[in-house]
Amino acid sequence: MFGYEFYIDPSRCIGCRACEAACAECETHRGVSMIHVDFLDRRETTATVPTVCMHCEKPTCAEVCPADAIKRTEDGVVQSSLKPRCVACRNCEMACPFGVPRILSLSAQMTKCDMCYDRTSAGKRPMCATVCPSQALAYVQPAVIARDRRAHPVDVFRFGNQTVRTKVFMMAPLSADTIAVDVVDYMWEDAR
Repeated sequence: MFGYEFYIDPSRCIGCRACEAACAECETHRGVSMIHVDFLDRRETTATVPTVCMHCEKPTCAEVCPADAIKRTEDGVVQSSLKPRCVACRNCEMACPFGVPRILSLSAQMTKCDMCYDRTSAGKRPMCATVCPSQALAYVQPAVIARDRRAHPVDVFRFGNQTVRTKVFMMAPLSADTIAVDVVDYMWEDAR
């Protein structure tokens, strides 16, 4: 769907896991969900967040793959590994700053969210975004997000000295610069 972007809004996730079930039903996933719902801090809160591939502009999972099994499409979607090439070394699991790739033990192959490439390349929405009752996962035009959400979409993340730009947007209550300053301040207080 031309002009549509993928958005994750953790503040809207209700932990229903409908996204996982829908992902497993996608024709190309053969009954295996490529996304998962994570609990943020089970002792303190019931808050959850859907975890999908962020589709990095320069995917570290692909950069560390010794078999060149992970490819990025021209439109920026990072695919699961190519089965004949994947050696299940787990480099991609360790390198991904978002913790997304998983090695399936039965097939010994890395799999991850591919934004339902079979659907999105044909002008359809990803399965997870079609069933999310709270719109924590949304595949919409940017104008819809600007009109309907108070949070701001962020697609630049910092992990130490590494800056990662992504195709998928995370909704954040503050500007990205304010979040980065808050994280630095928080880390500084912990260091004292």
